[in-house]
Amino acid sequence: MNGDDYCELCDLRLSECHHGRPAPTPPPPAPKAAPAPRKTTTTRRVAVSNEPPVSARATQRRWTSSAELEPMVIAILEEAGGDLGNDEVLEQIAERLGDHFRPGDQDKTPTGELRWQLAARKARQQLIAQGVMTKSGPGRWTLA
Repeated sequence: MNGDDYCELCDLRLSECHHGRPAPTPPPPAPKAAPAPRKTTTTRRVAVSNEPPVSARATQRRWTSSAELEPMVIAILEEAGGDLGNDEVLEQIAERLGDHFRPGDQDKTPTGELRWQLAARKARQQLIAQGVMTKSGPGRWTLA
């Protein structure tokens, strides 16, 4: 190719014309990162035992759980004929627990409610979900 050659498309010297220059070669593609290893799930076989699990140290709950209050709620409602108001149920739970409240039961939740009362309301919700109680109306605790 000689310096006097002109482009047929733009009438410029090939050395000045973009038509006469070869297209730049694209950079090589960046190497792909190796894919992360897949997590494989393995199933562990556990021996079935009727004994409760043993822990290194015995943990004691600071407050009464809702599961512990469920039988008490059912008993209170059965004694009352299957229907009571919210205040009456909570009052009877307080009477029955009496001196058996745990240290954290009288603490307040972030919303300002006593912990044992929150546990009682959760017990009601769980009993409704199980079909033992029904939602008869606000402030009413009713057995199904």
